[in-house]
Amino acid sequence: MAAILISEVNQVITVRRMIDLAWDADPPARARGVVHNHVHRLRQLLVGQAEIATRGQGYVLLADPCAVDVNRFRYLVSGAHEDEPRTAVAKLRQALGLWRGEALADVPGERVRRTLGVGLTQARVAALQELGARLLMLGRYGELITELTAWLAEHPLHEELTALLMRALQASGRQAEALEHYHRTRLHLEDQLGIDPGPALSATYLAVLGGKSAAAPPGSGRPQAGPGPRTGPGPVPTALYGSDRPPVPPPSVAQLPPRIADFCGRTREIVAMDQKLDRLPGPDCVVLAGGGGAGKTTLAVHWAHRHKAEFPDGQLFADLRGFERPPMRPDTVLGMFLRALGVPEAKIPDPLTERSALYRSLLAGRRMLVLLDNAGTAEQARPLLPATPGCLAVVTSRRRLSGLVVRDGAALVTVGPFAAEDALELLGNVLGRPRLAADPAAARELVERCDRLPLALRIAAARLMAHPDWSLRCWTGKLADERRRLQELSAHDADLAVEASLYLSYRALSSGAARLFRLLGLHPGPDVDVHAAVALTGRELERTRRHLAELCDAHLVEEQAQGHYVRTELVRIYAEQLVRSEETPADRDLARQRLRDHAARYRPRRC
Repeated sequence: MAAILISEVNQVITVRRMIDLAWDADPPARARGVVHNHVHRLRQLLVGQAEIATRGQGYVLLADPCAVDVNRFRYLVSGAHEDEPRTAVAKLRQALGLWRGEALADVPGERVRRTLGVGLTQARVAALQELGARLLMLGRYGELITELTAWLAEHPLHEELTALLMRALQASGRQAEALEHYHRTRLHLEDQLGIDPGPALSATYLAVLGGKSAAAPPGSGRPQAGPGPRTGPGPVPTALYGSDRPPVPPPSVAQLPPRIADFCGRTREIVAMDQKLDRLPGPDCVVLAGGGGAGKTTLAVHWAHRHKAEFPDGQLFADLRGFERPPMRPDTVLGMFLRALGVPEAKIPDPLTERSALYRSLLAGRRMLVLLDNAGTAEQARPLLPATPGCLAVVTSRRRLSGLVVRDGAALVTVGPFAAEDALELLGNVLGRPRLAADPAAARELVERCDRLPLALRIAAARLMAHPDWSLRCWTGKLADERRRLQELSAHDADLAVEASLYLSYRALSSGAARLFRLLGLHPGPDVDVHAAVALTGRELERTRRHLAELCDAHLVEEQAQGHYVRTELVRIYAEQLVRSEETPADRDLARQRLRDHAARYRPRRC
């Protein structure tokens, strides 16, 4: 019943139609009563979120249309129709990112899936076709090939999408692969449906076979976002660089680490990064900033693999170890990059400025992706940024790296904890759905005990996998003890722990901010205002504001409203441990007394 009402939000659906959709064969004698009971239970579940109203002989779900994924999908696709290609690509990606599998796959009624799901699937395919057409217009052939190959592996009978794939392959100079895809599709159609390819696919095949252009060639009147090599991996005009253009980097420049197979969530962040890519040519830079264990590196690597076809001249990667001792020096990283780009050791200059200049000269006119992981400061990353259009740098850090945002025009994408459903999906991917389904309440409690932090969730899942006899309830009970929670969230054999991750962020703080962070461990509850922080430290207001801003920059607290800050549970527990171990009893007592005095001054008086 929920699927039926949600599929047509704000539209009256008669009880007769709900009965027809819900029961494939003859409905039960008391079908109307069953419908009324279901609607009654749904009303109770949706209190405060939406309303189911009675209208004549039926019901209507009254809600914000964009609160329903299918409506958000339709809204984004509709908006993309009139947009210029790059903006349209971003909207279509966001729309298609809302899909998590087949439409209505978990709805038991076959007729509901058949009646409502077919139209949704057709709309999805149409959106994918439009995305493909826009990518083809922009010359982003590699990206299009990757997406269509994945889709057609599961849905091999879509002739329009096969034709798009053939056009992209031909435009990339891969004529033989284009013809191979045609013959594979022809065999599928013959074996499964007993038909031949339709006119559109046949015409595409003949065009590719005859060597005719099946796609608009680069520069043939396609909309362009500006100057720069964004029309495919063809040669850069000699006039731009002369005959001394640096040699093409060797094919071995593909340094991305492997991506995690069970990646999930992060739709908002991926869309934000895609939009930055769509604004190339650059130079350009994206900063992924978030607390330790938030999954910044996992997201960056996943996104980089997804888009590496957009950077056919190679991908460079370096872990800058910005919060370790010692961190990687920029000149050391530049030496590694230059060697990877084919520069002999004897030709690598010593001064940082000369290394950086040679590095940027080698990237000039190319389309390369540079992934700089775990940067400590803007100064550490800046010499490693490309300086010419067509390249993109992705920088991850526990800090916001405002210097790159202000001075270098970098886009800032904040990576926080997972949404609750994404956290559950990650647990299910690692542990298996049946184990979560055995006790869904315990699974949700476990997710919250881990602050929905990817690192904590993966450690918890690893511990559970090592102990298949443990129930989720048992493990959640272990984490309920705050004195042992951080200790439990450690994978001893892998040298990974939430506490160790928090320590790296804490160690990088100035002495004043570190002292404030410790003393916040004496404050009850997750939130604190600036005046309570002043009371804890005994320092003046402006200095305390600066220290709180430093804690925000390190993602150890977040400013929810002006002057009001919140901490996650794991951060609060860690601060409590630090204040017990690093502050003397006398200093703790003085801070508590100042906090009590502050509370007494601001306690509301009774009339």
